[in-house]
Amino acid sequence: MPHIERLLDAPPAPRSRVLVFGQIPSQADTLAGYDTVRLSDPEAVANALHDGGFAAVLADATQLTDLLDNAQRNALLVSYTDRGFAFTDTTGLVLWRNQKLADWCDSDPIGQKLFAALKQSAIATTEADPLKTALAGQSIALRVHRPNQTPEYLDVRVHPVCGPDGSVQQLVCLCRDVTAEVEQQLKFDALHQAGRQLVELDADTISEVSIPERIESLKDNLRRLIHDLLHYDIIELRIFDRKTNELKPLLEEGMTPEAAARKLEALPKHNGVTGWVAYHRKSYLCNDASTDPLYLQGATGARSSLTVPVIDGLDLVGTFNVESPRLNGFTEDDLQFTELFSKEIATALHTLDLLNAQQTCAATQSVEMVSKEIALPTDEILASAALLLKKLGDRDDSITDHLRRIVTKARDVKDCVRRVGEQADRSSGPKPLHDKKILVIEQDPRFRREAHLILERMGATAETVGTSAEGLALIASVEYDVVLMEVSPADMSGYDTYKSILQTRPSLRVAMFNGFGYNKDHSIVRARAEGLKHVIYRPFKPDQLVKAILD
Repeated sequence: MPHIERLLDAPPAPRSRVLVFGQIPSQADTLAGYDTVRLSDPEAVANALHDGGFAAVLADATQLTDLLDNAQRNALLVSYTDRGFAFTDTTGLVLWRNQKLADWCDSDPIGQKLFAALKQSAIATTEADPLKTALAGQSIALRVHRPNQTPEYLDVRVHPVCGPDGSVQQLVCLCRDVTAEVEQQLKFDALHQAGRQLVELDADTISEVSIPERIESLKDNLRRLIHDLLHYDIIELRIFDRKTNELKPLLEEGMTPEAAARKLEALPKHNGVTGWVAYHRKSYLCNDASTDPLYLQGATGARSSLTVPVIDGLDLVGTFNVESPRLNGFTEDDLQFTELFSKEIATALHTLDLLNAQQTCAATQSVEMVSKEIALPTDEILASAALLLKKLGDRDDSITDHLRRIVTKARDVKDCVRRVGEQADRSSGPKPLHDKKILVIEQDPRFRREAHLILERMGATAETVGTSAEGLALIASVEYDVVLMEVSPADMSGYDTYKSILQTRPSLRVAMFNGFGYNKDHSIVRARAEGLKHVIYRPFKPDQLVKAILD
């Protein structure tokens, strides 16, 4: 150790300080003229050197070698990790960085402000100074957006390095590429928004637009969203007919005419991938169409395909198939997003009632139009007559006789129209609400018309009123199976209406429906305490209505 000997042979400065790292027994007697500080912990040595004030450092060769080996290994780890590291001063100026962080910058970031070197356009923080929290001694996490850069999104975690007095001396910044995660979340958000666009149909659209127009509107929305969101060009959507087990074409683009017209059933053999998927209710990824025994040609030149079942709850609604001219054209991520999108398709098909609409003939449409036009006026006649009968009480005279005949004839008109509709729609099977008599209390006539359409298509006899008073008058004289009432009727609170119904008919089943609005009277909470079981949200879905009515 000649350099140590030269230091020890030199005349000492007055009480110069020497830091001794480890055990140096051979020179112990020669340090008598120095103020020595002996430390064995590397962290303590680093802190002491950081504070400064030492004329020299003496170190045991073995410990120093181990320390240098550890430092070299740490440097290799930091250099080859997939994260960017940087030390900055308290202004954010980069003092040191690893190679990964340098690769993410156009030029060496040393001497530059960190966020400027990263070319960020936005930082997810409400503070004017993004480092403010770290400079106060607390670690922070920031999301950095770098448009037109690679990677585009970084998560930056900033940790303060404090001195012995507790003040922040430097900052350690760890940067992680989160572009894939952010893009996946953005795709999830877009998928959710696409689902809302598919089912966002107001009552006027549902009740006024013809069935063919509804189907075409859905097809246009599906085409646009599939292209814009999933980026698929060759697509086929089929819907499942429970009565015939057939998968009937609803929408196709890019398929050959033979494939588009091909008859397929939900069977595991001889019906292609689509039939297999429908039978097993499982998705199927065909990576090589030329060797897959299930594949039947769909698009000219297709080399791979992805097919998923369209399922609502436990019920098969149809199948959704996409094809690619490339081998292995679809990834597991494509499969995941296509399965999610198929759920939105199922909801849209139920909302529009397309399964029944495809089987509806022109005569059935005409009957529906007649029923739609007479439904609300007839309901108003029934409600007015019921109110008058309730007001007249137990009087038995010609006036009450006339009112009762009006009620009877009004219901006869509705029954005649219903019977004509059933005769015209002979292709349909048993309906889930057959012979159920349902009263709907809803102040908006558009939603009353919608309730008529949906309930009567499922076999129910529906009557609607605009006020709670009218509803209570009808309940007093008619045996209904179920009452569907809005949460906030026009003339009294939902809870008071619910209580009055049960006082009139204790065994009558009642369900409330809401449009996601805030109910200041807390009618749902209070009614649940009194036994209310079901709350239905608009827009009405047939399966929800059936569950609430039959439960």
